[in-house]
Amino acid sequence: RARGPSGRNYRRRTGYTSRPSASRPRPAMSASPSRLPWLILVVAAAAGLGLWLGQRAFAPPAATAPELRSALRYPQPRPVPPFELTRTDGAPLDNRALLGRWTLAFFGFTHCPDVCPTTLAVFRQVEALAKADPAAPPLALWFVSVDPARDTPQVLGDYARYFSPAIVAATGDAAALAALTPALGIVYAQSPLPGGGYTVDHSTQLVVFDPQGRLAAIVRPPHDAAAILADLRTMAAP
Repeated sequence: RARGPSGRNYRRRTGYTSRPSASRPRPAMSASPSRLPWLILVVAAAAGLGLWLGQRAFAPPAATAPELRSALRYPQPRPVPPFELTRTDGAPLDNRALLGRWTLAFFGFTHCPDVCPTTLAVFRQVEALAKADPAAPPLALWFVSVDPARDTPQVLGDYARYFSPAIVAATGDAAALAALTPALGIVYAQSPLPGGGYTVDHSTQLVVFDPQGRLAAIVRPPHDAAAILADLRTMAAP
């Protein structure tokens, strides 16, 4: 019987190993105390939550919104600055791609041994639930790599397709990523590994865009596919 997607299945199929080396970094959470991945994660969480709390504090009073199960919705959707990333097929991915549907985006990298494969497995579950739910809103799933040096179009495309062909995978150079990530509360930083090479410590929340291309909500882990889809239905309701 075939098993569903997971970090373990991906590593078994592709020969991936999480032992640190120049090309295969170990999990960020297993770093030695002298490194600062915990600080990166704290800053990442604070950045995303700070955007939400800041707008909540200064937004004008509004009618009580329906309660959400897992998402933190901004009181008012936030505009997204102009950006342009590159999909694995070479096509541009920019603000126009956000229009007309809800979009879930996750920022990570293919050498990530835990959080990223787990999150993309959730994406696949959300996709399956949405297909079976007539009330589900139109939905796009994005995986954006913050490690463009190693995540070539071939590597990134193969990785995303392992979980689902429907996942749109893209990346950009440092300037392209910097044009987008701060406005979304996404933080990431390279950390050297003792044996050589590096890993990337990064935010773990999902970013939710509405069909007008605005930042509508964030979803902090742990991610539950059924709860995410229920929240999307709620936010999409008139």
